[in-house]
Amino acid sequence: MSYHYLLDLALILLSTKFLGIITGKFQMPRVVGSLLAGLVLGPAVLNVLSETAFLSQLSEMGVIVILFTAGMGTDLRELRGAGKAGFFVALCGVLVPMVMGTGFGFLAGRCGWLPGNTMLENVFLGTVLTATSVSITVETLRELGRLDTKVGSTILAAALIDDVLGLIALTVVASLAGEGTSLALVLVKIVLFFVFAIVASFLAIRAFRWMISHAKGKNLRRYPVLAFVICLLLAYCAEEFFGVADIIGAFVAGLIVASTPKAKYIQSKFEPLSYLLLTPVFFAGIGVKVELPSLNGQLALFSLLLLATAILSKIIGCGLGARLCGFRGMECAQVGAGMACRGEVALIVANRGLSMGVLSQAMMTPIIITVVGCAVLTPILLKLVFRGQPEAAPHESSLTDGYRAIEQLDLVSAQLLNREIQDRAERSSGEKGD
Repeated sequence: MSYHYLLDLALILLSTKFLGIITGKFQMPRVVGSLLAGLVLGPAVLNVLSETAFLSQLSEMGVIVILFTAGMGTDLRELRGAGKAGFFVALCGVLVPMVMGTGFGFLAGRCGWLPGNTMLENVFLGTVLTATSVSITVETLRELGRLDTKVGSTILAAALIDDVLGLIALTVVASLAGEGTSLALVLVKIVLFFVFAIVASFLAIRAFRWMISHAKGKNLRRYPVLAFVICLLLAYCAEEFFGVADIIGAFVAGLIVASTPKAKYIQSKFEPLSYLLLTPVFFAGIGVKVELPSLNGQLALFSLLLLATAILSKIIGCGLGARLCGFRGMECAQVGAGMACRGEVALIVANRGLSMGVLSQAMMTPIIITVVGCAVLTPILLKLVFRGQPEAAPHESSLTDGYRAIEQLDLVSAQLLNREIQDRAERSSGEKGD
């Protein structure tokens, strides 16, 4: 038995943390640091890491846990209360990028940039462009003092719905990738899966309430175990019996757990597992798959045009949705720019397409360039569209309040930890003095 996988894990964790800190200094997501770590250590540069069966399986478990925690962090009551503006911005922000991405893939194939590409690959490329990541947008809007405005609240609400709509699109497109599968059969299987999920949610919530009523505040560790069992079972059933991606099953399991009384406690137990091990391995694994030697001039041009399509499609789509809801011209541009950033979900969708054989290996490089490019350009675009604009009236929103509450909780946790360290140091010095 080889123990080389231990060295691989150590290198991945160390490099992703180091490069994540560096990218954070440049106001980019730490995901970019993880991608760069895999890129540098992989065959494209240093060739220290290679894709192994162990890392592939651990990456698959990582993406399941990522989607599970994302589901736990999605409040269905907030989705219902997102309002008309959030829904229309999200809907147009999914449909327009999907259409433009599919059309761009088709034109690229006709021009010879993507030889042998299929219509399904073009649609999958459009699906990749539907995802939005607003972590950078939130930080930029907070820096500009615009987070508590009507535009800021609409962006947060739309991003919440955008992820759900994007995963629904992935469910349909991924199911169509099966051999000899008809659209009618795919839709029937998807409907049956969601019926199964509703029944499972009813049983799971009743099980949690029964356990809570009999536990009397003790044995709290049983709740995360039960939650993870539900996640794994739904992921397995989704893939095995309904032809739906396992990550969709994991996300639905997260939504179920989010409806239980112990949701926050369970989520707090899964976040360290995701942050410390599974998330770095998954995103570094994507970087390892990149083939830089194949990035010739033609593919470089394709990558830049894909980046332009990604940004313009969100600005046009989300701006159109905002316009339909009564926003003025510049406000539409602000909403579109705020929704232009891509992140984790786009990479998850792309990796899913690659594992299914729908997306080619050469497509991963342009997609990663698009994700990194959007992360760099989004703050610049936001500062441009807000430049010279008068201060907007504050707009109350539970979503912005939630972001501020999380930020304050992190600060309080850090203060308590520092105080605990100081108290221990003082006790230790006092004992030595005695």
